[in-house]
Amino acid sequence: MGLKHKDLLNLSSLSADEIRLILDTSESFKEVSGREIKKVPALRGKTVVNLFFEPSTRTRTSFELAAKRLSADVINFSPTTSSITKGETLLDTARNIESMQADIIVLRHSSPGAADTLSRGVRSSVINAGDGWHEHPTQGLLDLFTIKERKPDLQRLKVAIIGDIAHSRVARSNIYALTKIGAEVRVVAPPTMIPRFLERLGVQIFFNCDEGLIDVDVIIMLRLQLERAGRALFPSIREYARLYSLTQERMKQAKSDVMVMHPGPLNRGVEIAPEVADSPAAVILDQVANGVAVRMGLMYLLSGSG
Repeated sequence: MGLKHKDLLNLSSLSADEIRLILDTSESFKEVSGREIKKVPALRGKTVVNLFFEPSTRTRTSFELAAKRLSADVINFSPTTSSITKGETLLDTARNIESMQADIIVLRHSSPGAADTLSRGVRSSVINAGDGWHEHPTQGLLDLFTIKERKPDLQRLKVAIIGDIAHSRVARSNIYALTKIGAEVRVVAPPTMIPRFLERLGVQIFFNCDEGLIDVDVIIMLRLQLERAGRALFPSIREYARLYSLTQERMKQAKSDVMVMHPGPLNRGVEIAPEVADSPAAVILDQVANGVAVRMGLMYLLSGSG
């Protein structure tokens, strides 16, 4: 069974059943990473191209590992050394890549909607690895996979997402994924970091961090997007940390078995205290490991639908 879609561009258009299918498929691939020989022949003969217009270590490496463990051929394409610097468009570049028999193109781009535009112009499957402030669907999936490992009854969960919601593609994908499977989602941020009409997505909005954390099962901290948002959204980093940083004291508002998540990279002492990031409650390294399994499952499903 494959996905109905040629591409994975967002989570907003996926059904709850499609999300569960990806998670279940990913679970079967997680075992591969624990083997002595970490390879299966599922994508042998296929070619995966990583096309990253934004710097990334964690996500690009995760996609590369996932493709190689499926026995695919992998090409890492660097726009800084390509014809794009000479004026070639994204679509022209992708069509040239596709002419080399690329089966899957993984795209990260600073412009919202870039992956959608690309998918309309190529026959290859396109996976959105983050487009501007829009979405980061594989991060949302791996976060949900990580939560499900420890707390399988997803519909009973209370999840708080804390930080710069307005400029976070991770927040959007997590909101879509979590609300679709029936979890209660709270967003916690200063008013300047809450996008307009957010309540239409079925979330509760809190401006006070301590109130937002009461009785939650999962806390998802967001990195402060200084390079995107600038510093105009709050008086100072020190003031932001005082009001919204996740400290051990603040965690006492949540349930005793609360999970703490972060998409990385961490700004220690800003959005999360070092002792919290290194505590048993934090599953940040589990998220990284699960990212490979989820991307393996996703590429397997997309190749089956082609």
